[in-house]
Amino acid sequence: MTAAELQQAAKALAAMFSCFPQSALADAEMQLRGYLAAVQDAELADVQAAIQRFIRGEAKVDSAQFCPSSAQLSIEVRERRLMRELIAKRASLPSSPPRSGGEVVRRGRDGAGERRRQ
Repeated sequence: MTAAELQQAAKALAAMFSCFPQSALADAEMQLRGYLAAVQDAELADVQAAIQRFIRGEAKVDSAQFCPSSAQLSIEVRERRLMRELIAKRASLPSSPPRSGGEVVRRGRDGAGERRRQ
């Protein structure tokens, strides 16, 4: 990620931290650095999507009451990347044409259908 993207990721992480209870003993700055280190090689869109899934309670976690660990966030980020790549791959595939030899029902104006072989 670029420096600007890291700042955006930090803002998204801060939003996530504010949604979950934090330990009074935790050093917020060090915690943020640890999470950023865990996701620094990821795409910003994947990090933001993963964070949104945690905030919404959609990500797989043992307890949705507590902030995910940096490892849990990294796992979710990788899952978001995989999903994004699969969707992009699927979108780039040509749609398959209808197969010949099937039956087609043609409806007339009166709504009655007649079957034709192709």
